[in-house]
Parts: sequence; C-alpha cells; structure tokens
Amino acid sequence: MGPLDAFWHVLNFGAVAFWAAGLAAAAVKLAWPGAMQGRSWVKLAVPTGLVALAVQALGLGLGGRDGLMATYAVMVLAMAFTLWWVGFRRR
Repeated sequence: MGPLDAFWHVLNFGAVAFWAAGLAAAAVKLAWPGAMQGRSWVKLAVPTGLVALAVQALGLGLGGRDGLMATYAVMVLAMAFTLWWVGFRRR
C-alpha cells in the first residue's frame, strides 16, 4: 500500500465517525429545538465525532479489524452520552 492509499484509508476510517456524529447532532437539534437553541450544530457534532472516532479506534485495536457490529453499538451509545453531556448539561 502506498502513501496515497494509506491516506485515503485513514480518511475514510474517520469519515464514518464524523458523518454519524453530524447526523446525530442534526437529529438532536431537530428533536429538541427549545433545549438546543443555544447550542450550535458544530459544538454538538465535533465532540461527538471525536468520541466516535476514539471508540472506532478502540474497536479496531481490540477487535483486530474494522466494521464489527459491537464497535458500532458502543459507538452509538458513546455518541448518545456525548450529545446528552454537551447538549443538556447546565451551562
């Protein structure tokens, strides 16, 4: 594998986490417009994406390969907790 292939592999690995985090942040903004009025989409999506990326990397390290359903299940739970923490905690 060349350096360009490695770059695209790493980029696509991270894209899953940030794509899911962006969708989840948008869904939270739509579901609770009153509670999320003071929170920007970016301030919800970025920490959630970083947590999702960390869970995905941990799943790759522990599972030995990418795409395990257990990793995605833990990623969804971690994203939900992060959105709750960032979105609903007191300011």
